[in-house]
Amino acid sequence: MSFGFSISNKVDYTGSVDFVKLWAEASALLRDVIPDNVYYSWLTAVAANSFEHGKFYLVTPHQFAVAILNSHKKDIKEALCKVCGKDVDFELNYDAGYGQKYNEMKKKEAAKQRPSLEDPVKKEQALAEGAVQMRNEVNLNLKYKFENFVVGENSRMAYAVAMAVAEKPAQKYNPLFIYGASGLGKTHLMQAIGHYILFHKPKLRVKYVKTEEYINEVISSIQKGGDRVSRMDKFRQKFRNVDVLLIDDIQFIESKERTMEEIFHTFESLHNNGKQIVITSDRLPKDIPTLPDRLRTRFEMGIMVELTPPEFETRIAILRNLAEKDGLQIPCDVYDLIAKNYKNNVRELEGAYNRISAFAEIDGVELSLEYVKKVLACNDEDESLTMETIAQKVAQYYGVTVDDFLSPARSQKISAPRHIVVYLIREFLGASFEAIAEFLHKKHTTMLYSYEKIRDEMKTNRDLKRTIEELSQEIKG
Repeated sequence: MSFGFSISNKVDYTGSVDFVKLWAEASALLRDVIPDNVYYSWLTAVAANSFEHGKFYLVTPHQFAVAILNSHKKDIKEALCKVCGKDVDFELNYDAGYGQKYNEMKKKEAAKQRPSLEDPVKKEQALAEGAVQMRNEVNLNLKYKFENFVVGENSRMAYAVAMAVAEKPAQKYNPLFIYGASGLGKTHLMQAIGHYILFHKPKLRVKYVKTEEYINEVISSIQKGGDRVSRMDKFRQKFRNVDVLLIDDIQFIESKERTMEEIFHTFESLHNNGKQIVITSDRLPKDIPTLPDRLRTRFEMGIMVELTPPEFETRIAILRNLAEKDGLQIPCDVYDLIAKNYKNNVRELEGAYNRISAFAEIDGVELSLEYVKKVLACNDEDESLTMETIAQKVAQYYGVTVDDFLSPARSQKISAPRHIVVYLIREFLGASFEAIAEFLHKKHTTMLYSYEKIRDEMKTNRDLKRTIEELSQEIKG
């Protein structure tokens, strides 16, 4: 296989076509069409590999480039058609072999050209290419960026703190400890910090690692034969010679004594040298068994922020965001159906969306409420689950009656569980505040207050959160 920087052959297609030259001309046209960060980061590395039967076959050395550049498919095709003077098409693919050759070529060029870049365009291009190279080495997922994160009441604080860390690494909130159940967006926020720093502060060195991978590297460094001291020193420098260290799922460090020892000294080295540390976990440091006090206190010395399950409105917003990116028109009742049936985390919500969009594409149909019900095997709402049944479950839990909730009584014994009734009805049924107010014989504004009160208190009141979880299980049956 040959590539853009070395191809000299031509392919016959109604005459001799120099597809490399044509792609170069099309690429020059795209310079004024595609945003600079996309052009310099992803398009400049694309090479024309062949031209057959009216189609350009393009290759890229970057895995992420395919998805990014395909979002500019129309512009690329128009540029190719313009330089060819006829209707042509193209196909872009990632090629690992080309990627290896491309990276080697770039390293050689960098070694030869060490002078400072005074040309603003060349400087921007060099920074962008450096960020791409770093992003590939750091192994970040391109979809986990701040602009792709839907902020709700469940994540507002965590998002704000993560953004503050990304903008000013090690100047505030160090370490940052993000915790919450699986599938709520911890990894997304952590990697978003990495992406932001790589793009806006390309001189900083970022390292992302899953705790399981870190553990495996510790074990491997110990077990292999040869000079163990030298090998361990190399391993340690890999994680200590960075400006930002992102450690995902730290809870897996439990009972791994040697790994905890390594993490401790790495933490000390980075923190003492003013480097940023970001950690995620499915629980608080104090709830990780066997975690030494010296590690626990260090994890707690910065700021700890929690991600909780998204409320109904945020679940709707997440689904709308996914549909807008895919250019899908989805009826409101379909959004409501999915949001009512998938409450626990963002991952299962996205899974439901991916399932219905894939099935609709395969079947060649539009997404309707009945079609989605069939695909997801779920109902608009459980026929047996009503406002009355939810109120009964809560009343039974607190030793009161549903009539007490409907009464004008304002005592703590009645008002506290009544707030919970409003919250659970909203979460389980997605009912409007007007409908809930009508059921409880109260004002709409009172229902809104009740819902927001419980939602906000759950962030800091772990007993209330546990109560809501228990009641939710009761309601689910």
